[in-house]
Amino acid sequence: MTQERYNPEAIELKWQKHWMESKIYACSHTSGKPKYYVLEMFPYPSGNIHMGHVRNYSIGDVIARFRRMQGYNVLHPIGWDAFGLPAENAAIKHNTHPAEWTYSNIANMRTQLQRLGYSYDWDREVATCRPEYYKWEQMFFLRLLEKGLIYRKKAPQNWCPSCHTVLANEQVIDGQCWRCDSHVVQKDLTQWFLKITDYAEELLDDLKLLEGGWPERVLAMQRNWIGKSTGAQITFDLAKPCGSASSLDVFTTRPDTIFGVSFITLAPEHPLVQELIQGYEHADAVNEFITRIRAMDRLERQSDTLEKEGIFTGAYAIHPFTGAQVPLWLGNFVLAEYGTGAVMAVPAHDQRDFEFANKYALPKIVVIQPEGEELNPASMSEAMTGAGMMVHSDAFTGMTNEAAKQAITQALHSAGKGKGTVNYRLRDWNISRQRFWGAPIPVMYCEHCGVVPEKEENLPVQLPMDVKTRPDGRSPLPDYAPFAECTCPRCGGKARRETDTMDTFVESSWYFARYTAARNTDAPFDREALSYWLPVDQYIGGVEHAILHLLYSRFFTKVLRDCGFFPKNIAEPFKNLLTQGMVLKDGTKMSKSKGNVVDPTLMISKYGADTVRLFCLFAAPPERDFDWSDSGIDGSSRFIARVWRLYMDARPVLKAVPACSSLAADAHSPAAKELRRKEHLTVKKAGEDIGNRFQFNTAISAIMELVNAMYASREALCADAANATVFSSAMATVLTLLAPVTPHVCAELWEDLGHKDAMDTQPWPQWQENALQQDVLTIALQVNGKLRGTVEVPAQADKASLEAFARQDENIMRHTAGLTIRKVIVVPGKLVNIVAN
Repeated sequence: MTQERYNPEAIELKWQKHWMESKIYACSHTSGKPKYYVLEMFPYPSGNIHMGHVRNYSIGDVIARFRRMQGYNVLHPIGWDAFGLPAENAAIKHNTHPAEWTYSNIANMRTQLQRLGYSYDWDREVATCRPEYYKWEQMFFLRLLEKGLIYRKKAPQNWCPSCHTVLANEQVIDGQCWRCDSHVVQKDLTQWFLKITDYAEELLDDLKLLEGGWPERVLAMQRNWIGKSTGAQITFDLAKPCGSASSLDVFTTRPDTIFGVSFITLAPEHPLVQELIQGYEHADAVNEFITRIRAMDRLERQSDTLEKEGIFTGAYAIHPFTGAQVPLWLGNFVLAEYGTGAVMAVPAHDQRDFEFANKYALPKIVVIQPEGEELNPASMSEAMTGAGMMVHSDAFTGMTNEAAKQAITQALHSAGKGKGTVNYRLRDWNISRQRFWGAPIPVMYCEHCGVVPEKEENLPVQLPMDVKTRPDGRSPLPDYAPFAECTCPRCGGKARRETDTMDTFVESSWYFARYTAARNTDAPFDREALSYWLPVDQYIGGVEHAILHLLYSRFFTKVLRDCGFFPKNIAEPFKNLLTQGMVLKDGTKMSKSKGNVVDPTLMISKYGADTVRLFCLFAAPPERDFDWSDSGIDGSSRFIARVWRLYMDARPVLKAVPACSSLAADAHSPAAKELRRKEHLTVKKAGEDIGNRFQFNTAISAIMELVNAMYASREALCADAANATVFSSAMATVLTLLAPVTPHVCAELWEDLGHKDAMDTQPWPQWQENALQQDVLTIALQVNGKLRGTVEVPAQADKASLEAFARQDENIMRHTAGLTIRKVIVVPGKLVNIVAN
């Protein structure tokens, strides 16, 4: 029997125990129902959940519960993004193994999530640090290596001196490490790369498939990161050959400006630089410049606000059309990995080149004149980057510059000096990390055989559990002989294992697919389950993952499809994306250092999980940030108590009926008819707001209004047995609509009502159009646009009747006395406005 007083802890623990023991949220791909896969981005096991987690997972849980009530077979899993630097650094600080630290945190956070009553299928739980998970990741590595989609090369890399590891370009934010905010430097290292650039065009094109399902700003961020540029690759012969090289290739999006080239700018890292400066009297100064610029952050070097710097190499190239000598410079704003690492400089028509030319007194050559103007290089205050007519361009003079782009590219192609090409900002993904706590890379190095892949039957290559981490954060693997020293599987000779581990973003790039068959020990996926569940119907997470995680997951989906792991019809991993806002405190992001962290565990202890869930969903639309307030959660607590009291007060007359079950014939009074109408209106609005727009706050607001209407009519309807069915139906509707948001209290009251079927089996209520109709309408009465009264009229009253009601109203008659009525404006169902003077 439900207690008279609301006791959230007792109720919530009761139902959580029931849900876990009954496995009510387990699902199977063999169901005959339509599928719905809802997924929140899985958490890093830091030790404790925070309010951002609560908001994210509460959003997902409402969607999961709502879709189940709509008749879907719902997959709603959870797991742990368990590898990574934070666990390793924490383990070092506490003098323990990262595995011990991680598994302890997982156990604690699992308890916290279960205490919130989320409807996860816990039998599908995964942790990426477990060998049974990363075994398959190592298999993917070997298959991609075999297909040529993984390669190894030496190149300058982003290096975090504090974390002692390489960072991908996407992990460098404003020149700082995304994890620890240390300044990132450049370091030459031999690393493993995934050829994501092979999929650049498909990654770009398939963004069209996501339009309408993903936020436009996320799509824009991905388009910009991929950064497609269409132009030409142009070959400039070198005035003096350098070793085996006799020419230099540049990439440009403006081949129409080639006759305006006055110098070429190379990246300081360009492979030809050392040969170009050999014997040059200022070679030492050039090398000093190279050393200084290479130490700069690469993103800073691409900034529009960067002060442009350069130095002359002493070398020249030959213009492919004019034969003139073009000086070769190095510039801090040119990167070796973008395009060819060399750009042709046209100061008159490129602002960056314009500034550079001004600084170093280099010539400007105008080759495009805007219509009606004649540019003088000596008096130009900025580059002319717009359209115009070609000048000083030999046979191309007189063309529009747009027409000249194609004509010049064709001429270069015919002369063997160039070709049309496409370039991308996107770079191949460096997945090597010089830390211990990550998935081992399954290759070894043999003196005789070179790089040797591990055999698939020997997977997983496991991280040693008896190794000690180092205080300075450097990986212990290179010096741990039981791991590093091995036997070559080809020749039987001595070999060494790769001691770098994989970037943790590799694990999170395919976890969503592993959930579909998380306990399969024979293969990474079950084909039937994968075909049934993918793609994820609704993905939920922070916008901070708009580039890194989402781009990598999209790439992995396409790669695993092409390797035969995914069905051919799976092009994208996530059909719809919801990026939720942050939970703030006092207008700023919660932070321990600021002392403004709100502990979910304390809030649950004080108010109950249902109240915490309700407040996180009611405070603001999901895509917006919201500021935590004590008064706000107090208000949510009062609302649940108000629903509880309403139920207890009406309990003696309540019937165990389903939601929206009363008929028009059951409403024997105007109050009953109006409550029934309000009930159906609420079901309509809540269903649309949750199902179509994810506007949980307005759905909850509508339910609150229904509760207010029930309080207003409670005495009249509960005192009349004839109207008890209407009130019982409305009570059932309140509980059913609230069940996805506050599942525990709704399940408890539903059971107490005497229902044989649990709340979790109830369908979403269905509203009826005829129940929304009103018998009587309240019409505003105006004189010259000013409200002068109201009148109740039959809902079916026509315009003539409404005008008659208005003319007969005492207030209207008083305010029009002595005036001539010139016009009567009738808006059916709303107002009558009498114009008089």
